[in-house]
Amino acid sequence: MEKKRLIVTGCNGQLGRAVNREFDSDSRYELINTDVTAEIKLDITDVDQVMSFVREKKPYAVINCAAYTAVDKQENDADLSMKINAIGPRNLALAASDSGAKLVHISTDYVFPGVSDHPLTEFDPTGPSSVYGKTKLAGEEFVKQFADRFNIIRTAWLYGDGHNFAKTMLKLADAHDELTVVDDQLGTPTSAKELARCIHELLPGDNYGLFHGTCEGDTNWAEFAEAVLKLGGKTTKVKHVSTEEYARMNPQSAPRPAYSILDNYMLRLTGSYRFADWHDAVEEYFKDGLK
Repeated sequence: MEKKRLIVTGCNGQLGRAVNREFDSDSRYELINTDVTAEIKLDITDVDQVMSFVREKKPYAVINCAAYTAVDKQENDADLSMKINAIGPRNLALAASDSGAKLVHISTDYVFPGVSDHPLTEFDPTGPSSVYGKTKLAGEEFVKQFADRFNIIRTAWLYGDGHNFAKTMLKLADAHDELTVVDDQLGTPTSAKELARCIHELLPGDNYGLFHGTCEGDTNWAEFAEAVLKLGGKTTKVKHVSTEEYARMNPQSAPRPAYSILDNYMLRLTGSYRFADWHDAVEEYFKDGLK
């Protein structure tokens, strides 16, 4: 049986690596990995290059794991942010439709204002306050406008094989007796492995549209840090501070959402993938050797 081709953009990022591990044992698929640093380079901001590449490969689906995620830098680099986070998805959506391919696109909790008092569903109003959030929302709109068959999955607090909060905490713990972490930003740490499993579950079917995809439960950054340090066997203490206090010590360009708890409402309603509780997922992350 001929394998179905999957083009993966951003293959060297945390989610791209998790997608490769997740699909590695599924003989139905052949992955075509692309990234700016991969053997196969694909500039998703170049519409002609994207159209030509997708027409040549004739994929079953395109999984877009590419994004500009340096939140603070984007406040002074809005054009590059728009190119990667909005124009890139637009180009992939156009190419996917042209070739009859599905498109899986990853978005973020930053599309919301971050001031909610209840877990946010796919039907709650957006209203980003950062350049990152605004460009990611524009990317969502382009996908909705130009893709024929798509899954947009909003996630949050992602960690996996690469640079992330968990690894930063473990590294800092080796050099400090106490770490200062904010405790008034609420959200759900989400394993890239869990998100890749969700993509794997959605991909073969016809359950299209916008979904929220985070691990179950919620916490704050300070409590997440404490959980990571405990699992890592560290004795470093975590000092809880407010965002305002932290900003005085470490000025940041972009505002952070105070509330990022997403409700996986559409996944639940449609009987699709159920994410693991965040405690269980981070334990699995350590058992996997931080992969």
